[in-house]
Amino acid sequence: MKPAPDTGCPSGLAPAENETSAPDPAAFVRKREGGKELELYVRGAKCAGCISKIEKAVTALDGVEEARLNLSTGKLHVRWQGGLAPARVTSAVAELGYGVTPFDPVAAEEEKDAYGRLLIRSLAVAGFAAANIMLLSVSVWAANGGEMGEATRRLFHLISGLIAIPAALYAGRPFFSSAWGALKQGHANMDVPISLAVFLALGVSLSEALMGGVHAYFDAAVMLLFFLLIGRWLDHHLRNKARSAARDLLALQATTATRLDAGGHAVSVTSKDIAPGDRLRLGAGDRVPVDVTVLEGESDVDVALLTGEPIPITAKPGDRLSGGAVNLSHTLIVRAEADVTSSLVADLVRLVEAGQQTKGRFTILADRAARAYVPIVHTLAAVTFAGWLFFGAGVREAIMAATAVLIITCPCALGLATPAVQVVATGQLFRRGILVKSGDALERLAAVRHVVFDKTGTLTRGQLSWLNPDALDTDQLSSVAQLARASRHPIARAIVVHAGGGPVADTVDEYAGLGVRGTVEGREILLGRAEFVGAEDPGQAAGPMAWVRIGETAPIQLRFADTLRKDSIRTIENLKEAGPTVSLLSGDRAASVEAIARETGIDDWTAEVTPQDKAEVLKSYETRGIMTAMVGDGINDAPAMAHAGVSLSPGTAADAAQSAADFVFQGEELSAIIEARGMALRSKRHILQNFAFAAAYNLVAAPLAMAGIVTPLIAALAMSGSSLIVTLNALRLAGGKKAT
Repeated sequence: MKPAPDTGCPSGLAPAENETSAPDPAAFVRKREGGKELELYVRGAKCAGCISKIEKAVTALDGVEEARLNLSTGKLHVRWQGGLAPARVTSAVAELGYGVTPFDPVAAEEEKDAYGRLLIRSLAVAGFAAANIMLLSVSVWAANGGEMGEATRRLFHLISGLIAIPAALYAGRPFFSSAWGALKQGHANMDVPISLAVFLALGVSLSEALMGGVHAYFDAAVMLLFFLLIGRWLDHHLRNKARSAARDLLALQATTATRLDAGGHAVSVTSKDIAPGDRLRLGAGDRVPVDVTVLEGESDVDVALLTGEPIPITAKPGDRLSGGAVNLSHTLIVRAEADVTSSLVADLVRLVEAGQQTKGRFTILADRAARAYVPIVHTLAAVTFAGWLFFGAGVREAIMAATAVLIITCPCALGLATPAVQVVATGQLFRRGILVKSGDALERLAAVRHVVFDKTGTLTRGQLSWLNPDALDTDQLSSVAQLARASRHPIARAIVVHAGGGPVADTVDEYAGLGVRGTVEGREILLGRAEFVGAEDPGQAAGPMAWVRIGETAPIQLRFADTLRKDSIRTIENLKEAGPTVSLLSGDRAASVEAIARETGIDDWTAEVTPQDKAEVLKSYETRGIMTAMVGDGINDAPAMAHAGVSLSPGTAADAAQSAADFVFQGEELSAIIEARGMALRSKRHILQNFAFAAAYNLVAAPLAMAGIVTPLIAALAMSGSSLIVTLNALRLAGGKKAT
C-alpha cells in the first residue's frame, strides 16, 4: 500500500485496516442523466487537508467530473462518465490511508455515536486522574527542598503512577489509535507527537519514581490529554449538530406507501421499494413518498415544502407532486416518477450537505497551523535531543529536554483559541434565548454584508389572521364556524381560532380547490372561492380571501392576512443602519410578497421561487465573495440556509429549517438577529487575541525548553497555563452588555 501524505488531521479513529469484506461498490452505483453517481463513507477524514487530498485523488481518475466530501457526515459523493470501475474509486481513497465503504447512513451514525461516547469516557477518566494526581503533586512541590523524606516522595510518585499510567492508556486511545494507524501507512499526523509526548512523559516519570528522583511528570501527561480531549469533544459535538439538518429532512420522506398491482390490489411497501412507473394510492393525510404525477382524483395538497405558502394547492390529473407534500382531503391515484433517492427531499438533503462543507477562516487557520505543527515539533525535539548530546549531556538529560519541548509546544492554546470563545459566547446567547449550533457561525455572522429574509413565518407570524370578522354578525359567525370546524384548510382554521370551540355542521362536503358546503339549522352554507359561492372574482389580491353564502343571502367577503412580527420593521431598519443590505426571497405570490416588502421597507424582493432557486441565489452571493445571512423558517428554506454564509431561524420554524440553521432564536422578536451579530463581533476580537497569545507563547516557550530552562514539569504547567489564559480571555465575554 502506498504511504499516505501527512494530513495533519486530528483524527480520533484510525482508518479501517481491512475493507475486503465491504460490499461491492458497483451494487451502489446510481445511473443519472449524463453519467453515474456513487456515495461512499470515508473513515478517518477529520480536517480540511483530508478533504483536499481525497477529492484531488478521486477527481484525477479518468472520467470523474465531481468528487465532494462532506466532513460532518463522512459522505463522499462521486459523479463520473464512461467505464470507470467503482472499485478504482474506493482504491484511490484507500491508498491514501482512509477506510472506505459504500455509504450506509445508519452504520455511519452508529460509528460516530460510538466515537462520541469514547470521547466522553476518555475525558471523564483524564479529568478524574488529573485532579487526583495534582493533589499528590502539590504536596511534592510544596516540600521541594523541605522536610519530605525520599521514601515518602517516592511513595507519592508511585501512587501518581498507579493512577496516571492506566488512565493515560485509556484516555489517550483516540490519539494513540490515530497515531498508530498513520505510522502504519508510513506518515505522521498531528497525533504522533502528542502520543510521543505522553509516552515520554510517562516513561521519564516512571524512571524518576523508581530511581528516587525529585520530580515526576505524571500530571503533565494526564493534563495534556485532558485539555486535548476537551477540544476534540467540542469539535465532534459541533459536527454532530451539523448532521442533524440532513437527518430531519430525511424524516419528511414517508417510510411506507400503498402500491397498486396490475390487478388494482393494494400492497403496502416501503418507500425504498418504489420504482418509477409504480401506481400508488394516497389517502387523506398521507405524505407523498416520492415525486409523482396525479392519474386520478382531485384533492387539496399541502406543498409548503416547495413554496412555503400556507395555502394548499388543488392537485388534478396530470399535476406533478413532490415527495414530502401532504394529501389533505381526497384519495389520489398517482404514478411514481422517481425512486426515493431521486426525489425532491433527497435533492434537498444533498443541497444541505453540500452547503455544510465550508469552513470559517479561523477554523482553516487552525487546521493549517496543526499541519505545520507536526514537522516543526518533530524537528525541534530532534534538534534538542541531538544538541544536548553534542554538548556532552547524558541521554537522560537529553530525553527530558526533548520531552519538555514536545509538551510545551503542544497546541492546546491554539486548539482552544476558537472553541473556548465559541462556548462562552454561545452560552451567553443561550441565556438570552438564542441557540447557536454551528462552531464557526459567530465568526461568519460577524462578516455578514447582506441579509436575505424569507417571508412566511419569518418576517410574518406564519399564521393567517382574520382581518374583517365584523363582516359577520354573531349568528352568522356561529353558523360559519360550524362549517369551518370540518375542514383542515388554513382559512377555515383561522375562522375557528376566532370563533372558538363548538359543534360541527351536518352533512359537510369538501370540494378540492373550491370550498366546503354544509347544512346548519336547515340552512345551506357555502364557504370558499368566489366562483364556488357565486360571487364576483376580484382578481389578484394582496392576501388570501374567502367568501361565504348563508342560505339565499348575498355572498360576504372574508379577508385574511399573514401579519408581520411586531418588530420586523424595526429590525430591518437596524440592520440597514449597521451596514448590511437586505433582500426578501419567497415562494409566495408576487402580490403578497410585494405588500410585505413595501411595509418593511425592503426594496430588493423576489417572489414565487423554489427551494432550488433560493439555494442558487445564495450560491451566487458566495461566488461573488459576499458573506450572506439567510433568515428562514420553512422546510423549503433549508437548502438556501445551508448554502448561506450563516443562517438563522425562529423557534417556531419547521424542524428541518431549525436543523439547517446556525442560530435558532426563541420568542416572537427578530431583534435577536441584532443581538447575535453584536456578540459575533465581540467574539471575533477575542478569538484574534487568543491566536496572538498562542503564537507569542510558542515563540517564547520553545526556545526556553530547548535550552533546558524549562523542565517537563514546568512545561506541563506552562502548557496548562497557556490554555487557562486563553479560557479566561474567552470568559471576559460573559461580562458584556446586551446588544441593542
